[in-house]
Amino acid sequence: MASKNLSYEDRAMRHANPAARALLETMERKKSNLCVSVDVTSRKDFLNIIDVVGPFVCLIKTHVDIIEDFDQSLIENLNELSRKHDFLIFEDRKFADIGNTVALQYSSGVHKIAKWSHITNAHPVPGPSIITGLSSVGLPLGRGLLLLAEMSTKGSLATGSYTEAAVQMARAHRDFVIGFIAQRRMDGVGANEATDDDFLILTPGVGLESRGDSMGQQYRTPREVVFDSGCDVIIVGRGIYGKGEIQAIQEQAERYRTEGWAAYLARIGRN
Repeated sequence: MASKNLSYEDRAMRHANPAARALLETMERKKSNLCVSVDVTSRKDFLNIIDVVGPFVCLIKTHVDIIEDFDQSLIENLNELSRKHDFLIFEDRKFADIGNTVALQYSSGVHKIAKWSHITNAHPVPGPSIITGLSSVGLPLGRGLLLLAEMSTKGSLATGSYTEAAVQMARAHRDFVIGFIAQRRMDGVGANEATDDDFLILTPGVGLESRGDSMGQQYRTPREVVFDSGCDVIIVGRGIYGKGEIQAIQEQAERYRTEGWAAYLARIGRN
């Protein structure tokens, strides 16, 4: 059976990477394929939003480099919330340099991402050395890497042969590369014959009201992403916390969680 038709629980048993397995198990346990992208610049807002949406998500996506009052205690607070609400952490770092440099960016500096982020991501532009560099740090810690195979912005150059090369790189590093940021499943992409790779597909650009914004972002519904395109995790940001009030954020998080999970159940024939 094709991986997209299997339950998250069944797929977890097929993954050797600890981060991939933990994410799939969390999704099944919480009945959620929702990731909230918390793109705010204030420490207080960052932690407050995560505490409100935490019960509804399997994953929190961060951009810690935009937080203006960042210090290491923020990471301690983030880890506490991760344990409290049972979610994984995905630092959306989008590494894009040579192997030695990304290894240092991942392990060192102010943020020390590898110490606390279960999952991170990278552009495949530098070639396989970027995976080698990141895996030298992350693999011993049980971390997982996503490659950016496609993007949700209008005019993205991540198409065609670029996407194929990203998938081929991932196949050569299955121990560390657990999936893609993409708009569709990557099964068979860049392969000479049919494959069922079972990479995780995390998809931004998900919205229930808006179809786009003034900066080129394009939105699709959870059903379009999960049921129609076979993706695994919906990534939502402003559509959930944009209104600011706690009750509204809770309601939107539950709404997206419900819609995403219903689309998944329909996809695997359990609706």
